[in-house]
Amino acid sequence: MYRKLITLFSFLLVLSLLLAACGGDEEEPTEEPATTQEEATPEEAMPEEEAAPEEEAMPEEEEMMEVSFDYPAGGFLEQAINGDFEGTTVTVDGAFEGNDDDGVKFDQSVAAFEEATGIDVNYIGNKEFEASIAIRVDAGDAPDVVDFPQPGLYAGFVRSGDVIPVTTWMTDEWLSQQYNDGWREFVSIDGEETAVMHRFSGKSLVWYAKDDFEAAGYEVPETWDELLALTQQIADDGDTAWCIGIQSGAATGWPATDWTEDLMLRTTSLENYDAWVAGELPFDSPEVKNAIETWSDIWFNDDYVFGGRDSIVSTAFGDAPAPLFTDPPGCWLHRQANFITSFFPEDAEYGVDYDFFYLPPVDEQYGKPFLIAGDLMAMFNDRPEVRALMEYMTTPQAVSGWMEGGGAIAAQQTATEDMYGSPLDWGVAQLVAAADAFRFDGSDLMPGEVGSGSFWEQITSYVAGGTDLDSAMQAIDATWPQE
Repeated sequence: MYRKLITLFSFLLVLSLLLAACGGDEEEPTEEPATTQEEATPEEAMPEEEAAPEEEAMPEEEEMMEVSFDYPAGGFLEQAINGDFEGTTVTVDGAFEGNDDDGVKFDQSVAAFEEATGIDVNYIGNKEFEASIAIRVDAGDAPDVVDFPQPGLYAGFVRSGDVIPVTTWMTDEWLSQQYNDGWREFVSIDGEETAVMHRFSGKSLVWYAKDDFEAAGYEVPETWDELLALTQQIADDGDTAWCIGIQSGAATGWPATDWTEDLMLRTTSLENYDAWVAGELPFDSPEVKNAIETWSDIWFNDDYVFGGRDSIVSTAFGDAPAPLFTDPPGCWLHRQANFITSFFPEDAEYGVDYDFFYLPPVDEQYGKPFLIAGDLMAMFNDRPEVRALMEYMTTPQAVSGWMEGGGAIAAQQTATEDMYGSPLDWGVAQLVAAADAFRFDGSDLMPGEVGSGSFWEQITSYVAGGTDLDSAMQAIDATWPQE
């Protein structure tokens, strides 16, 4: 009985396995046709002709990669290149007029931005900028972006809350990529980064008529004593050594402040220079008066200056170097920033007709400092297209007009030698980089009422003989804002 049950159980088990196997064979035809149907009509489900455009329809990214400048990923400039702000306008105000040399270079510098984004950049600058910008802002008619040549003036607008900090939208990573820490610190007011540096000029330069200079047997001086000896040698030869002019409309006097700053760096310590700029070392101090008296020994000697002392105030700064290029030269030396080449004759050739050398140190204990000046860009109206332009201003291409045509050096550390149209400006950039120390134009850092106000006014009166040095310095000190 037991064996029969085992046999019966075994028979039933085998039978159930056979039935299960047969059931599986019946289910396969229902799954197989479904699989076969999907594989049999792939072109009907997703034809290649229709799918291909979806995969290739990303021209925006390819077009954006063709622009001549870099941009921060995901930023407003990238959106602008994508066409998001096409047809909008951004206004820029500054200290030069749109049809002068700097105005032309500005237009050249923003052309790539306008072409890539469809945004119109409208420059509305004028030579009375220092006075007009305050009126515009107070009237609620501030331009979108302001090109400030005076950081002291800019700082006042920052502290009044009119300027929108760039760190509102620009990343630290992008700003660090474009600038060294020194420039970022320079545009920071009270610890907040509120603008971007655009371009700068090296100021501690002396230009000379190279071919005539060498033909006369003169040698480039390396010390202040050698410079004074050269000045006297040229006078002994019957010529005047220096071309000097400080007339500049409402800004008359600023070239004299430059000489003062250069001599401050060469006759006293950097600490004293910084204290002077900050208002802690008065103008009526021995250090400041000594610096001015040092350049006065040249300026106030009619044997040394083309046209004599009386011509200095009435000669426009841009016209001053013209006698360098007469035959024979009317003067032989001219101290000015590298932007002055914009005023040289078009046919004058660098390295042949003219060259430059470093303004020599006076006291070797203060090394070889370099005075610089420059322009920064600050945003007053917060709109997407304005942010896009500000991001563009952080690229060296935004200085391309000056780099290619001469007159300024890109502050952006991503600039390369091949971006410069002449070895001159690249040479100045390297000279600045090799200096023992550099400081920004002191009058540009001072409060506007001093740096571009009483300093210009009183130093002009001093040069013209309308006031003595002590009175001029005391008058400047009296205008320093009191906290």
